[in-house]
Amino acid sequence: MLLACIKSEQLKLKRSFIWIAFVLIPIIPTIMGTGNYLNNLNLLKSEWISLWTQETLFYSNFFFAPLIAIYCSYLWRMENQNKNRNLLLTSPVPVRDIFLGKLATIAKITVFTQLWIFVLFLVSGKLVHLSGLPDSQHFIYAARGILGGMVIAALQLLISMIIKSFAAPIAVAVMGSITGLLAANSKYGVYYPYSLMMLGMNANKSEDVLAGSSLPFFLSSIFYIILFCCIAVWILKHRDVKA
Repeated sequence: MLLACIKSEQLKLKRSFIWIAFVLIPIIPTIMGTGNYLNNLNLLKSEWISLWTQETLFYSNFFFAPLIAIYCSYLWRMENQNKNRNLLLTSPVPVRDIFLGKLATIAKITVFTQLWIFVLFLVSGKLVHLSGLPDSQHFIYAARGILGGMVIAALQLLISMIIKSFAAPIAVAVMGSITGLLAANSKYGVYYPYSLMMLGMNANKSEDVLAGSSLPFFLSSIFYIILFCCIAVWILKHRDVKA
């Protein structure tokens, strides 16, 4: 049944406007970060490392969470209209599979988004004439960003399920990005959901901020993903079922 739910969610994405957001929005922080890099060449002398710090400064801190929020709001849009959610919840489908089907779809888009931002990173590096290729550590940062991003995806999917507005969850994500940036620069960042993606990507840092503390990052990410899924399933079972 879960596979059927995943296929159903993926059908929503065909010819949808979110692919425009998927392509265009990551280009914005890439341009901003590259411009910032070029304007500070006297200070940023580590080539690929420096370019990564500038592009992730904008992407991870300001653009990623709202972009994921757009994806999540879109997947809940149909169910949030009229009484479509009642029809869905009275169908012979476990509510667990309904939420997990959406989360699996968001996970797939999150991976594609990370791959796309990495491609943009490579292209922008070559456009500014950086030599060779980035260090393998950057691939690790991007992979960690997927895990941290899944925390935001699970949380935003939960918020979009509760708040039936399309725009309000995106506003929550913007505020989450701001508070996440503040928390990421404190010793409590690894325990704050909106900071985990930034820490995973090593945003705006030349040295690995998770060196020696990778385990708390992984445990915190997995804990929050499970927690938000459990809360969502509980709400669907106990609050959203209406006669």
